[in-house]
Amino acid sequence: MTDATVTVGVGGSPLALAAASDAPSRSAKNRTWYRRLMRDKVAMAALAVLILFVVLALLAPVLPLADPIKTDPRMKAAPLGTAGHILGTDQVGRDILSRIIWGARTTLMLGVVAAAVSTVIGLIFGLLAGYFGGWVDTVIMRIVDVMLAFPSLLFAIVVVAILGPSLRNALLAIALLGVPFYIRLVRAEVLTLRSSDFVTAARTIGAPSSSILRRHLLPNIIAPIIVTSSIHIGGLILEAGGLSFLGLGAQPPSPEWGAMVASGRNQLLLAPHVVLVPSAAIFIVVLAFNLLGDGLRDALDPKSH
Repeated sequence: MTDATVTVGVGGSPLALAAASDAPSRSAKNRTWYRRLMRDKVAMAALAVLILFVVLALLAPVLPLADPIKTDPRMKAAPLGTAGHILGTDQVGRDILSRIIWGARTTLMLGVVAAAVSTVIGLIFGLLAGYFGGWVDTVIMRIVDVMLAFPSLLFAIVVVAILGPSLRNALLAIALLGVPFYIRLVRAEVLTLRSSDFVTAARTIGAPSSSILRRHLLPNIIAPIIVTSSIHIGGLILEAGGLSFLGLGAQPPSPEWGAMVASGRNQLLLAPHVVLVPSAAIFIVVLAFNLLGDGLRDALDPKSH
C-alpha cells in the first residue's frame, strides 16, 4: 500500500494530503541534479582528476612501476626527469612516481573510509538527537561539546597516542574527528524538518518512529550530507597526512603521502622535489574534492538555479 493510499484513507485531511505530496515534490526538484553537475566544468574537471588517481591506485599492482620500497643507494635524490625515474627519487633512492601511485591507495582509502565512518555514526546519532529531543538530545550534544572542546589535530594525536601509532589507529582517530560535525549538521536538519506537514501527517496515521526516520527524514537530509562528505574527505586526507608527518600514522617505509613528506623534510634544501611532489599530490587531491563538493552543492540546491 502506498503512502498516498494510506493518507487518503485517513480522511483526506490537509496534513494527510501533505504527506503524499510534499516528499515527492522534493524528489522531483532534485531529479535533474546530475544534469546540472555535468554542466559544471570545474566540478567535472575535479571529478576527472579524482577518477585518474583512483584508476592509477587500483592499477598500481599491474602497472610497470618500480618497487615503491626498494632502495638504491646509487640513485639517492635523483632530480626530476632522470631516466627511468620521471619524478626523481627520494633520499634513499626509491622511485617517487611509484611511491605516489602506490601511496594513493593508502591516502585515498584513509580519506574515503574515515569520511564514511564519520558520516554513518554522525547520521545515526544526529537523527536520534534531532527527532527525539529531550534527554537523548542533551546527552548526545554534551558529548559532542566535549569532543569539540579539543583542537582537532590534538584530539587525533591523543587517540593515536593511547592506541599506538599505526595506519588503522590513524584511520579511527580521523574518523572520530568528523563525528561531532556530522551530528550537529544532521541534528540541525532534522530539527527543521520534524515539524513539517509530511512528518506530522506520518505521526497522525500512527507511523512508527523508525519508519519516519528512515522514509521521511533521511531522504530529505541526504543531499547536504553527500555534499559535506565530499568536501570533508579532503580535510580528512590532510588530517591523516598530518598524523603521518608526526610519525603517528602510516609507518616507514609505507608509501603514504604524508609519511613521504615527513621522511624527506631534511632534504628540502638539497632536493626539494622529494617533499614538493607528494605535497603537490596532497594539494591536488584535496582541491579536487573541495571543487567537486562545491559542484555537488550547487547541483543539489534548486535555489541556486
